[in-house]
Amino acid sequence: MTGRLYGVGLGPGDPELVTLKAARLIRDADVIAFHAGVGKQSNARRIAADLIPGSAIEEELRYPVTTGPTAHPGGYAGAMAEFYEECASRLTVHLQQGRTVVVLAEGDPLFYGSYMYLHDRLAPRFETEVVPGVPAFAAATAVLASPLVRQTDVLTVLPGTLDVPELARRLADTDGAIIMKLGRRFPGVVEALRQAGRLEHAMYVERASMPAERWMPVDDVDPASVPYFSLIVVPGDSLSEDPGGRRPAVAPSSPSVVEVRADSRSVLEVRAERASKPPHPLQVIGLGPGPDAWLTEEAREALSHVDHVVGYAPYVNRVPQREGLTRHASGNTVEVDRARLALDLAQQGHRVAVVSGGDAGVFGMASAVFEAAAARKDEGLPDIPVEVLPGVSAVQAVAARAGAPIGADFAVVSLSDRLKPWPVIERRLHAIAEADLVLAVYNPASRSRTTQVADLQKLFLEHRSPDTVVIVGRDVGRAEESVTVTTLAELEADTVDMKCLLIVGASSTTVTATGQVWTPRFVE
Repeated sequence: MTGRLYGVGLGPGDPELVTLKAARLIRDADVIAFHAGVGKQSNARRIAADLIPGSAIEEELRYPVTTGPTAHPGGYAGAMAEFYEECASRLTVHLQQGRTVVVLAEGDPLFYGSYMYLHDRLAPRFETEVVPGVPAFAAATAVLASPLVRQTDVLTVLPGTLDVPELARRLADTDGAIIMKLGRRFPGVVEALRQAGRLEHAMYVERASMPAERWMPVDDVDPASVPYFSLIVVPGDSLSEDPGGRRPAVAPSSPSVVEVRADSRSVLEVRAERASKPPHPLQVIGLGPGPDAWLTEEAREALSHVDHVVGYAPYVNRVPQREGLTRHASGNTVEVDRARLALDLAQQGHRVAVVSGGDAGVFGMASAVFEAAAARKDEGLPDIPVEVLPGVSAVQAVAARAGAPIGADFAVVSLSDRLKPWPVIERRLHAIAEADLVLAVYNPASRSRTTQVADLQKLFLEHRSPDTVVIVGRDVGRAEESVTVTTLAELEADTVDMKCLLIVGASSTTVTATGQVWTPRFVE
């Protein structure tokens, strides 16, 4: 019979936080394995030292590298992969001989732990059990004696190795947060906290539950003193203005609510001051199809000054987080609700931007904002000025990649029938086909709309030659970009999805010898 493998969590460092089950398994083990850093004693073995039986075989798994350079041809990743393979091979010998193997893991075995890499390699071959342990962040919050998250708060655990803009964005989008893996990345983590407006309440905890534990505000930490066993706690309560409350919600139905930050004036005084001033224009901004280079300078400048950004989550996520910016991300089918929220925020005196991909006026948020503004006027609410900032549209981006297919008259149609019935779309397609216009097609297909591209293809073949040029642009401007030039007859409709934009040429649209597509400006 083969042996049994246990991944045993030891908790954050205090031996008294080892669970009863973990202690029993360690005492009964035939083999005790533990990881150790370069030139260091194993912290996991230190925690479990009084539990390890004298009869146990000890396997020290010493890392070949931690944060320093390596001569391995595969770099750090290659060196570590080879190390874990070697460790798995060493433990395999014991398991094949029927021994019980316990791998000691600081904290919890499957929470940023080294055990999981052995688990990946050994669990498919041997009977395995994982014993959870108290994670380091639980010990850290206990040290601070500060609630981390309450009720519907969202907790996010983040590695400090993320790039500063991404870390700042995620910090701004959550209630409570834990930031692990500090070390040399600590200055960047502090900058991300500052950009997200979360630095003031962030607490640094070092060696939680160990004799040398210490804690202090992040702003007071010497970056040169930050060890591996450290993390940052950002309590969800830090979003509120008083320690026992919650941050005032900005609700579309409550235009009188305001946020007060580090201000000695009363809410009524702030409200009165804002009410006496004309609201800032609500800016509706097109971000372009994706690359930062396609964001206009006008849009970039506007986004650098707003207090709130509102939009569909993937577009909001493209706006760099900075200090003083609040983000309001939502799903894909609540355009009017987003617009109402933005208008209410603007009425309260905030500088607000609503963002769209591509151009906000081309199947974007601009129309939804004007629709919501008209409804507010009918309800007797004050007018809010709206300013639309243009962006590079998806049709422009795809056309430019292909050549100049929209160099003459062209039409643009969305195949989505969420806001208009399919018979209306069909009538418009017939008219465009008969008029011999180039057609750009947005929203060609989705999970629930799988036949409309084929329907368009069949309809156009009633009016156009099978050799009519068709361009399929997918993820243009992104790493996965592809541009395919085909014909109306050979278009594979079932390969087209929401990531695509189609351009169906006119009868005069031409493909050059180098594969570029253009439509003449003249018509005979």
